[in-house]
Amino acid sequence: MFFVASKIAGFFALPSNIVAALCVAGIAVMMTRHRVAGLRVLVAGIVALLVFGYSPLANVMLLSLSERFPAWQSGGRTPDGIIVLGGAIDSEITEVRHSLEMDSSGERIVAMLQLARQYPSAKIVFTGGSGNLIQASASEAPIIGRLLESFGVARDRVTLEGNSRTTAENAIFTRRLVQPKPGELWLLVTSSFHMPRSIGAFRKAGFDVEAYPVDWRTNGWSDATTPFNKLSAGLARSDVAIHEWTGLIAYWLTGRSSELFPKPR
Repeated sequence: MFFVASKIAGFFALPSNIVAALCVAGIAVMMTRHRVAGLRVLVAGIVALLVFGYSPLANVMLLSLSERFPAWQSGGRTPDGIIVLGGAIDSEITEVRHSLEMDSSGERIVAMLQLARQYPSAKIVFTGGSGNLIQASASEAPIIGRLLESFGVARDRVTLEGNSRTTAENAIFTRRLVQPKPGELWLLVTSSFHMPRSIGAFRKAGFDVEAYPVDWRTNGWSDATTPFNKLSAGLARSDVAIHEWTGLIAYWLTGRSSELFPKPR
C-alpha cells in the first residue's frame, strides 16, 4: 500500500507536473465564465515554470541534500562489505537491446566496480528490484550479477537482492540477507542527494552503514546562486530535489526513517 501511495503522491509532488496541472487547469477555467480566475491560475503556472526552470532554487534544494554527507574517507580501514542501491540501470532497454544502459545515476555502478577492485576481500551487495508502478519491468539485480561476473568478480562475493521496490525495502531486505555482525564496516553507495533518506532507512532497519555518496550533480554551494540557462535542466533538477524532500518527510511520518534529516554520526 505504501509503495502505491508513494508513487502516486510522488507524481503529483513534482514541480514539472504541478506546472503542467496549473496551466491546463487555468486554460480550462478560462473557457468558463470564470475567465479572470482561470487567467490567474494560468499566470501562477507560468511563474512556477520560470522559477523552477531558471532560478537557482533547484540547486539550493539539491545541495541541502547532497552536502549532508561528505565524500567517504577510508581512514586506512578495509570495508567488510559494499552495498549498492538500485536505480542506475534502465532494465527495460537493457533487456531489449542486450546492452547495459545506465541512467543519470550510473555513477553508482562505476563506484561499485571501482570498490570491488580496490577491496578484493569485501562482499558486494546489490539491492534493487523494479520500482515501476504502471508496468511490470525487469529487476536490476540479475543484470548487475552478469555485469560483475563479466568484470571477474567472484560469485561467492556477490549477493543480489531483487525484490525491493523502495529504499525502505532496500534496507530491510538487505539486512535480512547479509546479517551484519557487530564491528563490521559496510559502505552504502548511492546518489549524494539520496543519501540522507537511505541512511535514515538503514538506521531504522538496524543496519549501521557508512555513506559513500556519488552522483553529486553540482559543483558545491557556489551553484546556489547560479541560474540555469536551459528550462528543462532546471525543471529536471527541481523534480529530483522535491522528490527526495517529499520522500524524507514521508519516511519520517510513516516510521521508515530513524530521523527526519539524518546526518553523519
